[in-house]
Amino acid sequence: MSGRLSPSPKSLRGRLIVVVTVLVTAAVIASQLAGFVVLRTWLLDRVDQQLTGFQPPSPAFMAALRKSDPKLAGQTNPLPSDFRVYLYDDAGRLMKTSLGSKDTPAPRLPDRTGDLAMRENRPTTVPAVSGDGHWRVLLRHTDDGMKIVITLPLDTVDGALSKLLWADVVLLAVTVAALLALSRTVVRLGLLPLTRMERTAAEITESRPDLRLSDTDPHTEIGRLGRVLNSMLDRLQRALGEREASEARLRRFVADAGHELRTPLTAIQGYAQLALRPERRSAEEEREAQRIVAQSAERMSLLVDDLQLLATLDKEPAYQSEQIDLLSLAADAVSSAAVHGPAHPVDLGPLGEEGEEAELDIVPAVGDPHRLRQIVENLLSNARVHTPADTPVHVRVGVTKAGFRGGGTNRPGRYAASAPLSPGSTVAVLEVADEGPGLAPRDAEHVFERFYRADPSRSRAHGGSGLGLAIAATIAEGHRGRLELDTAPGRGCTFRLVLPAA
Repeated sequence: MSGRLSPSPKSLRGRLIVVVTVLVTAAVIASQLAGFVVLRTWLLDRVDQQLTGFQPPSPAFMAALRKSDPKLAGQTNPLPSDFRVYLYDDAGRLMKTSLGSKDTPAPRLPDRTGDLAMRENRPTTVPAVSGDGHWRVLLRHTDDGMKIVITLPLDTVDGALSKLLWADVVLLAVTVAALLALSRTVVRLGLLPLTRMERTAAEITESRPDLRLSDTDPHTEIGRLGRVLNSMLDRLQRALGEREASEARLRRFVADAGHELRTPLTAIQGYAQLALRPERRSAEEEREAQRIVAQSAERMSLLVDDLQLLATLDKEPAYQSEQIDLLSLAADAVSSAAVHGPAHPVDLGPLGEEGEEAELDIVPAVGDPHRLRQIVENLLSNARVHTPADTPVHVRVGVTKAGFRGGGTNRPGRYAASAPLSPGSTVAVLEVADEGPGLAPRDAEHVFERFYRADPSRSRAHGGSGLGLAIAATIAEGHRGRLELDTAPGRGCTFRLVLPAA
């Protein structure tokens, strides 16, 4: 035998309608069943009260009935209403003579008292001898030892219960039909916010990623769902934007790296081909070719080293964590700069505004001394490369509070590649300020980007790759600090390394 049950509704709307209809139908059936049972019990109790309150005929009448006196045949019915009384003689046999109306089929009683399946004074129900009627019967004993069975028909009770049953069936059918229609409307109205969410999600998927859900009432479940989905959509959009920006930066990075490598490679390739030619060249031409090849190879080596360092820093390197003194770090860098760049006078002083009295003191911080020294040397080298000869360079160190004056937070004219520090927090600061021409805002905004040069030709002449400030900013961020720039055209550049104070 093959067959399949009908599948249950898969949609939320269909499931809600089915569940509500089933529950209400069960509640209506239960209430109707309870009413039916209560009414039937009450009607039977009324019949039982009539049976127990029935008074048998007089003893003389019963004696005459016992002798089957023919005169009783023409006597008027002595019993009230629909009562009918049956007698059993001394031998326990059912007597043919009975009292009461003969209009309805008699109850089905056994011929002998031994077959009576009833207890005295306990009403019970028996079927009629024909048809589908029922009788309520009660067994009693008379004073002279006879047994009588008092009976009442249940036609009225059965009729009332039958009408009630049909009325319940009709009411149930009407209720279920009305409930289906009403529940469809109520569920449809209740799920309208979900329908709007569905339409909005479809539009977002197709062509409108900036669209957001309108149902965001925090007092409803659907509204809270809308708020969460809007937050998720915002995060996804930001993530996609960051991914696109990252891919764009990667493509630009690869293009810039290829452009930087192309120049020295071209020079090496050209002079290598020149060296393979059979023509004889002078010693001076040979030395010049060798110098250019060596310079190009050195430039390529520096660029590859910077790229490897950036790749290492991008992978969250493990920095050393040591107690260091920024003042000692700055003093060593200033001494080294005086040897390598005598054309630019460099001085070391305390952090503070002009006119303020301050003294040099220990500036404690925690970090990797080698990497932090690399930042300071990079800043000093950057000042020498991008300013004219004899331009003074000032190195200042100190401890201050993060803010507009001390650094570490954003303000107009200040540029950084990292997030600001908490305003008011204690920070250790190392500044490298020059008195050069400064930078225009459009150049200052990109100065920490990889391969960016405000003066490309000057940088290449000095072997720069445009990666120094990007490396320094990455190292500072890895120390939970940041590298920032304060500058304006004609006012010089002030690069500031800001670290959380130890």
